[in-house]
Parts: sequence; structure tokens; C-alpha cells
Amino acid sequence: MQFHVPQFIEVEDKIFGPFTFKQFIYLAGGAGMAFVVYKILDSFLPLVITLFFVIPIVALAVAFAFYKINDKPFIYSVEAAFRYYLGEKLYIWKKENRPMEITKKAKKGDTDNSLVPRLSDSKLKDLSWGLDVLTTSKEE
Repeated sequence: MQFHVPQFIEVEDKIFGPFTFKQFIYLAGGAGMAFVVYKILDSFLPLVITLFFVIPIVALAVAFAFYKINDKPFIYSVEAAFRYYLGEKLYIWKKENRPMEITKKAKKGDTDNSLVPRLSDSKLKDLSWGLDVLTTSKEE
């Protein structure tokens, strides 16, 4: 029995002509919002000032639909920017002034050296016996 393995699963299907569903929603939403803003502002502002408010809405809708940053849709970058600007920030580079700690210096007569591990007599005998057994087994 043969099974068909789906290919190109990362590519979205073109549903509305040359546009995917997300692209169509971004473009239709941007066009609708631009039309509403145009109709509201056109009644009491000149056309030049009205277009000053409408063009950024259309540009943002086109960017959402088609523009990609590092092969990711533009909406992810906008979301990351909002999370960065509205989220809490941890400033770890600010230096704290703490008093210096005074440590005890080791004297020459002091034998407490924590860098050298201490072996008990039984542990030392176990190690020497293990070395003796390995050397005798290699000689045979």
C-alpha cells in the first residue's frame, strides 16, 4: 500500500486569486479602515491632509500582507516591538556599590590547604593496590 506524502507544507494556499487568506484579510482590512478614515476626515479636512492619514494605513496593510523580515512576516516584528516597548526590562549593566570583603590570608605555617585533597590511609592503600594489580596484569 502506497501513501502520498504531502510536500510544500510551509507554503500557504492561494485562495483569493494571487493572495493567501492572510494577505487578503490584511489588504481588505487596510482598505476598509482607509475608506472609513477617508470618509470621516473628508467632510471637514482638505484632501491633502486626509491622504496624510490614509496613506500610512494603506502602507501598513501592504507591509503586513507582503513584507518579510528574515523570512518571517512583518506582523511578527511588530508584535516583538510592542512586547519590547510595553514589557518590563531588566537592566543588569548598572553597577552596584558594595563594600569590599576582607578575606583571611593564609600564613606560611598554616597547613590548611583546601586545594590539595586529603587521602585517608585506607583510601591510599586501595589506590596503591589498584596500581599494583594493573602493573602485574600488564606484565603477564
